[in-house]
Parts: sequence; structure tokens; C-alpha cells
Amino acid sequence: MPTPPPRPRRRRARRRALAAGGLSALLVTSACAGPPAAGASGARADFRLSASTPAAKGEIDSFSWALYAEPSTLDYLAAFDYPQNMILSNVCESLMRWTPRLTLAPGLARKATHPDPLTWVYDLRPGVRFHDGGVLSADDVVFSLGRQMNPANGSAWASVFNNVAALTKTGPLQVTVKLKRPDSQFPQYMATAAGVVASRSGVQAAGRDYGTSGSLDCTGPFRLGAWSKGQSLELRRFDGYWGTRAKSAKAVFRFLPDSSARTKAMLGGEVDGGYLIPTESYAALRSSGVGTLSFGEGLSTVNVNITNMHGPLGDVRVRRALSVALDRRGFVKTGLSGAGAATGSLTTKAAWSAAPEAVRRAAFTGLPPTARNLDEARKLIDEAGASGKTVTIATSSIGQDVSLLATAVQAAGTQIGLHVRLKTIAPNAFSALFTDPTAREGIDMFPETYYDSITDPLDLLSNFRTGAYQNYAGYHDRAYDTLVDQARATDDAARRLGIEAKLQQKAAAQVLWIPVAEWPTAVFLNKRITGAPTTISYLYYPWAADVGAAR
Repeated sequence: MPTPPPRPRRRRARRRALAAGGLSALLVTSACAGPPAAGASGARADFRLSASTPAAKGEIDSFSWALYAEPSTLDYLAAFDYPQNMILSNVCESLMRWTPRLTLAPGLARKATHPDPLTWVYDLRPGVRFHDGGVLSADDVVFSLGRQMNPANGSAWASVFNNVAALTKTGPLQVTVKLKRPDSQFPQYMATAAGVVASRSGVQAAGRDYGTSGSLDCTGPFRLGAWSKGQSLELRRFDGYWGTRAKSAKAVFRFLPDSSARTKAMLGGEVDGGYLIPTESYAALRSSGVGTLSFGEGLSTVNVNITNMHGPLGDVRVRRALSVALDRRGFVKTGLSGAGAATGSLTTKAAWSAAPEAVRRAAFTGLPPTARNLDEARKLIDEAGASGKTVTIATSSIGQDVSLLATAVQAAGTQIGLHVRLKTIAPNAFSALFTDPTAREGIDMFPETYYDSITDPLDLLSNFRTGAYQNYAGYHDRAYDTLVDQARATDDAARRLGIEAKLQQKAAAQVLWIPVAEWPTAVFLNKRITGAPTTISYLYYPWAADVGAAR
């Protein structure tokens, strides 16, 4: 969900395994859950996907981490983007937990039971302490999730709770959720920021200042330390943590918006590591000798988001023509510095890891080809009577993944008879494309890297349901809506994924977005630290607690 800064999380109220330097990749071997084994995502042969970097060999006093932007708040209600979640995942915990292998595990809830299609019961761990010394109870869960549900709070995760009919304390350490209708997605989102639990008394005491100063009053392995606005933020190890003790006594996040400055800081040892590596820096970091650049599953696809179907792009033949004409492999080579794979799928293969083989074939067979065919594209433009017509794509210097993809779309359009106009958006205004309809005025499409917050293709495919937040073009198809509703109501994973395979094929046939590439996550660690997971689990897993001494 973007060279960084990647695009903000395109969510509800808003929206990588090279083993250099002698480090061996930790290959994921499960065919049933988690990210696929190396190469299964179509990754380039000279890098391999791993779930993690080698385990730490001991504790350290501190480590420093590069971050492309400073969060305006760390209130979990607003944790919809990389910067907030990368920090918050180490301070606040959810009822369930995403693992480095992108599977679901118990979190603050020691177990979750599903006695009937409309009920989820969460039994909490006993004796869990908040950073202020208070003890976790069902009251804190009801309060924390209740904040997400309150429309006055404008939570980024509000839609996760649309199907919740009641949220009640059914025991000192038990909370029961009653749903209006079956919802297969709700329990999965309880591992994200949607399921975060904070101290009721702590949040109420902080009032409007919660998330911007003082304590976050959560239960994670780190507590919030000094926050120097515009400069850095510290996390301090929480010695009262219920789980495994963090290996570092302190983690320091340095805010470095300039991509070259971030790279320079990593190369020069000013920071020990970072996620969201600028793609143009891959080569320098890989060959530097000062550390290791590793890759893991990102559940991320680079796409061209279609935002306007009232002009030429309202004809599906024009959308197909641009898709067929696009040089995907050239973009992967230049825009992603070779670390990725051209795709005709809006969803990653890893998102389908729980699907039976027959379902995976149904989801991916017959999707648009990744090889370009200019003759076919020109034919489609002629049939649509679109030759010489103008479409506009947003571009930005926010990162070469954006600027080079926009340029690639322009080149493709020019070669098949369209006039593709580039509209430059300032880096600090690019996020508005996801949240502000006025920012999209005069724009027909824009580059978007979308990441799934759960390991389920419906996280992306539901964006095309009528009225969905990211359905910017206003696509409407009752049959599509019905399939989304059926998938959401189906608990059985194999059956649900079978329905989602039909959604994938429908979205592909209509070219609702133009899929371009799968993009793994990237993490750089210098030689003094190790232990960080390589997958996108860092959004909701306390990854910093695993970082420790490399020697």
C-alpha cells in the first residue's frame, strides 16, 4: 500500500529475499499458509524471498531506524499508513496477531471461538499489563473497539465494524462480538490496527492529546519514549511485557523524508536499517558491504488506478488497450530496479496461499497477458473510436515507481494513438488522491501500490463493490456486488476463495485497475543488527522486539 514514501494505506476512511553478505535466506516452505516459497511469486531468479533475517544472537542497547515520514498521530484509530503502523505495531497490540509468515495467531486474546455464524468470542490473556501498570480487562477491549465504531471519531478502520451489531463484556476477561450478518473478514482484521486494545483509563486521561504526546498506554514490548517533533521518536523497552522480552533496550526512529538522505544515512551508519527502501537505492545498498538488503513477501501489487469512467476510459476496450500496450517488464526493470515480477493479476499469488490448487488455477488462468501487444492495442483503440482522445494520469516525484509508471503509461498510450497527459502532483499532496475527490478532479488514473492488510484477496477485490471507498470511478455491477457479499459471508476458506476467484476474473475482464507488477518488501540491516522480519508483517507484528545483535 509506495521509492518510498509509498502510497498511504488505501483503506476505509481514507485507502522482499536476497541473501547478500553471506546471510542465508530463510525460505518459507508451507504450501498451505503464509507467503510462498522463493520464486512462487514470479520473482526474479537472482533474489529469494524470506520470512525473516537471521535471528539475533544477543541483546543490544539500542538501534536506529530510518522512516520516510513522521506520523501526525499514533492514535490507533488513524493507523492507516506505513509510518504510523511501523511504530505502533511495537507499542500497541491487537486481539489477534499477524506473524512474520503472514498467518493469524493469538494476540491479546489467548483464543477466539466462533460458536455460530454471527458470534465471535475473545478470551483474553490474564495478567497482561499496560505501560502505566494497569491490568488488561474486557472493559478495555470494549472501550478500545468502541472507539473504532464511534462515527464521531472518524476511524480509518470504521468499515471493519459495519457488520457489528453488539460488542459486550461477557466475563472479566471475555468479550463477545455479535454480527448483523456473517463476516469472514472481521476476525482477520482483528490482527490489524482495527483490533488494537489500549487502556481505557489512559486514553480517557489523555483526552484529545492521545496519540500525540505522553503515553499510548498499550501492552506492547515497547512504550513510547521521547518524541522530538520533526526529528525522531524513541521507543523504550517495556520490562513488564507479558511476552518475550525485546532484545533492544531502545529503538530510535529518524524521520528522513528525502530518499537520498535515507540511503546515505544507511550507507554511512547514521541509522542501522530501514524498511521501504527507495528502489533506486537497491543496487548501492546491495553492493555496499556495510549490510544486507533482504526481500520478503509484501502482499503488494503495483497498479494503475482508474478513477474516471466518464471519458475515454469508460470504454473497456480503451482500458484493455492500455493494459495490452504497457511495457510491464520494462517498468519492473527500471521502476522497481528489477525487484519484482510483471503480473496481469490485481492480487498477489501469496494472497491465495490457502486456496486449493483448482481455485488458484481458476483465479489466475486467462488473466491479461504481461507481454505487450501493440497491434492488438491499436486495434482496440480503433474499434472504440478513441484515436486521438486525451486521458490524464497523475505523476509525482514522490518516487520512481510512481513517476516511471506514469511515463510508461504515457508511452504506451502514445504508441497506440491516445494522447496521455501527465499531471504532476507534489509529493506532499499525492496522499490526497486517496482521500479527497477534489484532488482527483481532471485525473483519469494514477499509479497505486496496494498492499493487503490481511492475507485474503477480498481485501483488494472488495474495492470494486458499489460504494466502496476506493471505487473512485463509480463502477457498479450487481453481480459483482453479490459475489463480494457472498465471499464476505463465507467462513470456509476454500469456498470463499472459490467465490473470490470469480471476482478476480470479473475485475480483470473489466480492467477496473490495470495490474502491473508484484512488489516484494525490502529491508536493509547493517552488520551490527539482525532479526527483523522481511515480510510486510511489520505493519502489525512487533518486529522491533526481534531486532538484536548480529554477532
